[in-house]
Amino acid sequence: MSHPENTPSIPAPKSVSPWWRALSIVLAVLLAIGVASGVSLFEQFKAQMQHMQTQLISVPHIKYISVLTDAQKAPAILITLDPKDNTLQLQRLNKVTEGQEDSMQLWALSGSERPRSLGVLTAKLPMQRLNASDADLARAQELAISVEAKGGVSPQQGPRLPYLFSGAVIQKAQ
Repeated sequence: MSHPENTPSIPAPKSVSPWWRALSIVLAVLLAIGVASGVSLFEQFKAQMQHMQTQLISVPHIKYISVLTDAQKAPAILITLDPKDNTLQLQRLNKVTEGQEDSMQLWALSGSERPRSLGVLTAKLPMQRLNASDADLARAQELAISVEAKGGVSPQQGPRLPYLFSGAVIQKAQ
C-alpha cells in the first residue's frame, strides 16, 4: 500500500501571469510587423532600382559636342551626338534663319580631306535631329554650316564658302 506521507509531493504548476502573456503576444505582433515592413522596403528598393536603370538607359549619352559660332564668335548652334541613337541633335542658339530659297547644310571637316555632308537642316526649327554615327565624327576636327540652294547640294559638289557657322568637335571623356 502506498503511504501518502512517503510520496513526494508534486508542486502545483504555477500559472503564468497574464501580463507576461500579453507582453509575449504584443512582442510577437511587433516582430511580425517588423518582418513585413522589412520585406516591403526591400520590394520597394528593387522597384526603385529597376526604375532608375530604365531611366539611365533612356538618358542620352553624349559622346561628341560642338558649339558652332558666327564670324563674331557668338554661339549659334549647339550640336551633340548620342552614339546610342546614332543622332546628332542640333539646337539653334541665335535667331538666324534660312531665306526662302536657301537651306543650311552641315559639314564635317577633317583637315585636308573633302568636307563630308552630314545633312540639311530643316528650316526654322529651334531643335532638330540628323542621322549620324560615331564614325561620322570620329575623324572630324570641325563642324561647319554653309548656306546652299534650297534642299542642299550633293556631297561631291561641296559647300559654298565661307561657312556661316563653324566650331571644333570635342570628344567627351568617357
